[in-house]
Amino acid sequence: MIIEKYSMGSGDRFAHQGKAQLAAVVKAKADGVDIVPVWNKSHREHTTIKTEPASLRTEADDAVKALGWQESYYVDADHIGLGTVDLFMACSNFFTLDVADAIGKPASDEDIATFLEKHKDLIGSITIEGIAEPVKITEALALKTAKTYLFGVKEAKRIYDRIKDAKGADNFVTEISIDETDAPQTPVEMLLILAAIGDEGIPIQTIAPKFTGRFNKGVDYVGDVAQFSKEFEEDLAVIAYAIKKYGLPKNLKLSVHSGSDKFSIYGAIHRAINNFDAGLHVKTAGTTWLEELIGLASAGDDGLEIAKEIYAIAYGRFDELCGPYATVIDIDPAQLPTPDEVNGWDGEKYANSLRHVQSCSDYNPNFRQLLHVGYKVAAEMGERYLRALEKYEEIVSKNVTENLYERHIKPIFLGN
Repeated sequence: MIIEKYSMGSGDRFAHQGKAQLAAVVKAKADGVDIVPVWNKSHREHTTIKTEPASLRTEADDAVKALGWQESYYVDADHIGLGTVDLFMACSNFFTLDVADAIGKPASDEDIATFLEKHKDLIGSITIEGIAEPVKITEALALKTAKTYLFGVKEAKRIYDRIKDAKGADNFVTEISIDETDAPQTPVEMLLILAAIGDEGIPIQTIAPKFTGRFNKGVDYVGDVAQFSKEFEEDLAVIAYAIKKYGLPKNLKLSVHSGSDKFSIYGAIHRAINNFDAGLHVKTAGTTWLEELIGLASAGDDGLEIAKEIYAIAYGRFDELCGPYATVIDIDPAQLPTPDEVNGWDGEKYANSLRHVQSCSDYNPNFRQLLHVGYKVAAEMGERYLRALEKYEEIVSKNVTENLYERHIKPIFLGN
């Protein structure tokens, strides 16, 4: 199974927006850009909402049938490890192998020595097409990288082998995620990591590194855009080099996790993938749930009441909801409106405060981030929340499609 050049990962916490998400991809195809949809949902999200992995496959299949989609599509077992992969085996054809917990754990001295000996040709200065200056790798850097990442790569191999044994080698797409780590990987480290992946024979088709800067949930990129652009292009150059040198799949591409709403770097990404004629996978998970809230608020009546209630409860459970996401959110509590204040808002004010339009004076990134991690509150509402989504499907779906197409697909893949 070979994934296409461009793919868009779309999470859907409550499994009601599959058609609306696919509609954005259909619009892109009409505009001349072929993107394949990848529906993703992590074990943590399934646990929080009390759904089963098979429900995501059902949603994807139903959306494809309803819209008459004739192209490929994928269902991603998102951020799985050995302890959770079996739950996703039957229903997924895309597996994001998350080895964050294994990074930093020491591989055996023998494994490290074998790796360094095999790749001693990398020590020194290497010319890589697409990188202006020769890449310099010292023995000390190679050793440090091996000690940091080699065990994680071997853990990825263990997960991959489990999937291969269950599904067959040609029946799924493999991604390795190394983005949930303390420090970003430099392009030099990326080269050494790819060498290790090649040694293990893992046919990865996408790799998700941790990039320079902050990739907070649901809000814009925070960091040096010029530095990100330079490193992103160098990563693309390294991937092209590693494909030839280590026999990795020819369609291997970068994956940008927490890619939703990183508007300030979309131009750099668009230019880079065009300059290098490279593929791209972007994950936009939680943004759909926020568009549901925007739709409910805009609908008014009981939709707005539910949106206000969710915020009030999330505000009161700030520490509980934010704790698991502490490394990927930056919320200033002093900038959060009180529930009493929000209760006085109309639907337009609520929607404008939540919708990620930075030119709007009402937009509040702190409000947005708290609600981003507050989906547990909606999950606890159960059928009440789901019935509201169904009651106001038209306005909710309109927001979901427009957000994915106008704010994400167009700037990333169309450059406008």
